[in-house]
Amino acid sequence: MNVKNEKPSESIKKKNLDKMLYKHGMGKGKLLILPIDQGLEHGPMDFFANPEAKNPEFQLKLAIEGCYSALACHIGIAEKYWAEQKDKIPLILKVNGKTAIPSDDEAFSPLTSTVEDAARLGATAVGYTLYVGSPAQDRDLAQLCQVRKECVEHGLPLVVWSYPRGKAVQEKGDRDSLYSVDYAARVAMEVGADIVKLNIPKKLSSEKLEKYKMFLEKKEETKPYLELENASDEERMKRVVESAGKTLVIVSGGGKVGDEDLLARSAYCVRAGVTGFVYGRNMWQRPYKEALEMTKQIRQMLLK
Repeated sequence: MNVKNEKPSESIKKKNLDKMLYKHGMGKGKLLILPIDQGLEHGPMDFFANPEAKNPEFQLKLAIEGCYSALACHIGIAEKYWAEQKDKIPLILKVNGKTAIPSDDEAFSPLTSTVEDAARLGATAVGYTLYVGSPAQDRDLAQLCQVRKECVEHGLPLVVWSYPRGKAVQEKGDRDSLYSVDYAARVAMEVGADIVKLNIPKKLSSEKLEKYKMFLEKKEETKPYLELENASDEERMKRVVESAGKTLVIVSGGGKVGDEDLLARSAYCVRAGVTGFVYGRNMWQRPYKEALEMTKQIRQMLLK
């Protein structure tokens, strides 16, 4: 693109991306994001493991002292906590969300704030949860289309939490199968995400694997996924990264796991080409000093 013909909003968007990729955190084009949206998405039960983390000041301090690239949260935490230290850590404002109380059979996250809110607060990017494959995807994609349009107008990068969900997804094996995660990566790229947050594709349990195989064997086009069940975790993750194209891939940590497991998982994801990680519970469910130490190790891994 000719810079002379670049729209002001496009220039602002590039500056916002550079802010997270190069100006904050470890720089060098890598991302380490600390999310604190779990209170809405999962409920306060996530704070039993570390009661101190119930106070968002805990995560804010960790994000700043740990040199994270950004903090991701909903508008209430952004206005009541982040705004007081907004110059110290970039904000990704999550503009939609839902509780864990209803079934995920027809998963959909309505708006909880707006792109206008993100711009008013001085956010660096906007986060949006898209449930790929849900029966509610018509509403979801239409809502995302409007959010993306407003992001373009304000020069805000769009970070899509691209999660396979719904009855149809489970009938095809599982939401964390390689087929599902790979599809979610491609969808995020094609609908205009600048960055996509994905779960790591998992090897399925025997019960789910049988259902998965039955689905894959129905079409010639899906049979190659059967062979990939025998591939290494790194190879499977590499395929997902490639499916996302020029959209940057950041990987979710999910529920808290042990140190060795988290480090091993992170290492093969880095080798597979991910841009970074969105580690929440795997960081702030640890005591503060342990969380800082784990942050340091993940940062060093990304910089190798």
